Amino acid sequence: MQSEPATDVENLEFSSEDSGTSSTSEGTLTRSPSLKPKELVADPTIRDALPEKTGNRLTRYLGHNFFSTYRKIFTVIFFANLAAFIAFVVKTKGAPEAADVASATSANLMIAILFRQENFVNLVYEICVAAPHSLPVSIRRKLAKVFHYGGAHSGAGTAAVVWYILYTALATRDFIRNPSNDAKASLITSYILVTMFVFILLAAHPRFRVRFHDYFEALHPSSNQEGITLGAYLIRSPNFWFLCVSTSCTFLSWGRLRRHDVYPEVLSDHATRLHFKYRPMQPFYGLKVSTSPLFEWHAFATIPDEDENGKINGFSVVVSNAGDWTRKTIKEPPRQLWVRGYPLHGLLYTSKLFRQIVVVATGSGIGPCLSLLYANVTPRRILWSTPNPELTYGRSIMQSVLKADNQAIVWNTREHGRPDMVALTYQLVQECNAEAVFIISNPKVTRKVVYGMETRGIPAYGAIFDS
Repeated sequence: MQSEPATDVENLEFSSEDSGTSSTSEGTLTRSPSLKPKELVADPTIRDALPEKTGNRLTRYLGHNFFSTYRKIFTVIFFANLAAFIAFVVKTKGAPEAADVASATSANLMIAILFRQENFVNLVYEICVAAPHSLPVSIRRKLAKVFHYGGAHSGAGTAAVVWYILYTALATRDFIRNPSNDAKASLITSYILVTMFVFILLAAHPRFRVRFHDYFEALHPSSNQEGITLGAYLIRSPNFWFLCVSTSCTFLSWGRLRRHDVYPEVLSDHATRLHFKYRPMQPFYGLKVSTSPLFEWHAFATIPDEDENGKINGFSVVVSNAGDWTRKTIKEPPRQLWVRGYPLHGLLYTSKLFRQIVVVATGSGIGPCLSLLYANVTPRRILWSTPNPELTYGRSIMQSVLKADNQAIVWNTREHGRPDMVALTYQLVQECNAEAVFIISNPKVTRKVVYGMETRGIPAYGAIFDS
């Protein structure tokens, strides 16, 4: 789980890798009354319009930072497993039986794999987003946090490792009491699996993922494969059925592995747009692509592409310079890429739960937002902060933004410095009476804006890692 320091997130300095200028308290808002931006003078007292944050520093940290939805889901799974452990101990009046521990291991492993299987995750999204607008915002704002399902994946995965360590300990005890060659071989395999599981678990820590992203992508998919190996040693009811579900989920994703043609569109030396023609793609989906399918995968939100008749005939993804893989992709655009699994819903799909929203993006964060803008389902206002927007991302993307909101605020950080994202977002919320805010940005800015809105009673959503 990711931990944050006990500070007021909103008081952190705004930082974006897309901006190389210093912060300013005054700037120029670039508004777009039509499809051409119009400059207006910003109000220097805009920050004064922000209401006070609710609660005190400690309650805000606990409510909006430490006890995140991700951690709450993780905690629920932890205590559910703790209750199962206590029940097993009470049942045997001592150490739990190996069969019960094996069942708990298989069950948690199945849950962890389910919450990484695209069709199952899409089903969870569809159930939550089906809620009508007639429901109170207090209910819809909780349903919109379905994108934190990563807490179920990591919670169940961690529990599976702990249960399997206990299973190995019980197997060791039994081997010491009654040694045999068969038991010895099984025990050695168990210790190998324990080592691999723990290694994968440690590699999934957010700090490791930030510093060694490519290594994480190479290591983490192997957890499914190790899980299948584990199941081979636990085939007894109900473990057999848990194994069937886990194996089916894994095969369903990898069985869709295909290599498809790519049609690059160079936007600038900072960004490129990759077009795919092998299938039409509806809005609100994302997928994973790779040049080395056994070692790394990179997730992108998709944008529907249209033919001259306005019919969807493919899709595209926007790639910006954010690491080794993306940098190479921009400099040497690929002609083919591997695609795995089924297209997956993401954070912005939950925007359908609200009557009016504000969409906030910095830099290449506008890419995932383009799918939402294309869908044109929920009325929205747009705030996009980026250096040289049209020069970096092209006229087509700029026109898509202005078409979706002809009063969009497009802040050129090269000309005006870094804006006060919290104050500008709040201003848009008040102007259009929005029910929620959605932000796509880097982790620091995302936390800052989400915190700034939530502490003032405005539902706000932004994805960080698994969320």
